[in-house]
Amino acid sequence: MSAHEVIVEADGGSRGNPGPAGYGAVVFADDHVRVLAERKEFLGVATNNVAEYRGLLAGLAAAAELGARVVAVRMDSKLVVEQMAGRWKVKHPAMIPLAEQARALVAGFDRVSFSWIPRAENSHADRLANEAMDDGALTGVVREAVSAGYAAGDEVPVPKMTSTPKTAPGWTGAVGKPTRLLLLRHGQTALSVERRYSGRGNPPLTDLGREQAERAAKMLAAKGDIAAVVSSPLQRARSTAEAAATALDVPLRVLDGLTETDFGDWEGLTFAEAAQRDPQLHRDWLGDPSIPAPGGESFDQVRERVEGARRDLVALYPGENIVAVSHVTPIKTLLQLALGVGPSLLYRLHLDLASLCIAEFYPDGGASVRLVNDTSYL
Repeated sequence: MSAHEVIVEADGGSRGNPGPAGYGAVVFADDHVRVLAERKEFLGVATNNVAEYRGLLAGLAAAAELGARVVAVRMDSKLVVEQMAGRWKVKHPAMIPLAEQARALVAGFDRVSFSWIPRAENSHADRLANEAMDDGALTGVVREAVSAGYAAGDEVPVPKMTSTPKTAPGWTGAVGKPTRLLLLRHGQTALSVERRYSGRGNPPLTDLGREQAERAAKMLAAKGDIAAVVSSPLQRARSTAEAAATALDVPLRVLDGLTETDFGDWEGLTFAEAAQRDPQLHRDWLGDPSIPAPGGESFDQVRERVEGARRDLVALYPGENIVAVSHVTPIKTLLQLALGVGPSLLYRLHLDLASLCIAEFYPDGGASVRLVNDTSYL
C-alpha cells in the first residue's frame, strides 16, 4: 500500500524518567481516519525524551515504507516539535544523534511539517507506547533469572502473557525479542572473480553468481519464518535479493544504507594496483577508517549510514527475521556493531561470496552474533 500524503502521530514514555520506556507511532491517511501503519517497541531503560524521538523515527520510517511524499507530524512533545522545526537547539548528548537520524529521514520526503497537539489528541500513539511498556514487564523476570544463575536453555518461570519474547543466551543480559538480520552477501561478479575493488560500479552476476543466489534462496526458503528481504540498490545485490524474495514469497525493499563503500578512483582496481597508484594514501586508508578513498568515502562514513539502516530495520521490523542482502563492508560493519568492536574487524574478517552471517539486535540495545561466513549450502 502507498499513500502520497499521510499524518504521523508519535509518542514515547518512561516510567521513572529514566526508567522502563517505550514508544508508539501511528500513520494515518490524510483523512485522519484510516490507519495505514502502527509501530511500538519497548526500549529498556530510557528517558521520556529519548522515547519520544524513537517514536518519531519509527513513524517517519513507516511513512517512508508506505511511499509517502508529504508528511504531517503531530506530537504532544513540545521539545521534539520545536527542535525538529529548528526553533530550539538540540543540546542533550543522547538526543543529538536521534535528531540527526530524524532529519535524515525527513530529507527523504518532499515536505514534512511538525505540529504540537495536546496529549488528549495523541491518544492512539500514547496507547501504543503504553502497550510497549506493558510488554516490557517480562524484562524484570529475565534479569532476575540471569542474576539467579539460570543457564541458557533452563526453564525460567514467567508470568502468563499473551506472548513470550525470545531472549538472548542468559550470559549476555540482553532482553526482549530481537530483530534477527540474516546477512547475505551477493553472488559472484566478474570483478569479484578478479578480486578488484567493486563499490558503486554495477556489474551483473555471473552464471555462477546466479547459481549461488538460487542456492542461497533455497536455503532461506527452507528456514522460513522470514518477514521480508531488504537489499542494497546495486544490481548484484538486487539480483541476489530478488531470488530470495521470490523463494520466500515476501516483499523486497531497497535500502540505500546497505550500499557498498564508494571506492572512488580505486573502483575496478586490484589491491596491488591501488597501492601502486596511491602508495601513501592507500597505506593510510588501511589504517585509519576516517580517511576516504580518493573521490570516494571513508569506512567511518559507511558505518554512519549502515548504523542508520540498522536502526531503521529494527524500528520497521521489531522482533522479526529479515534477510539483508548487501556487500562485504556493510555486512562487516553490521557484525562490528553487533560485537561492539573497533574497525580492525573490517581488515581481519573474511566473507565469501553468497555467504550468510546472522546478527541479532535487541530492543534494550543488546546484540549478538550467531553465525559468520556460512557457505555450507553452496
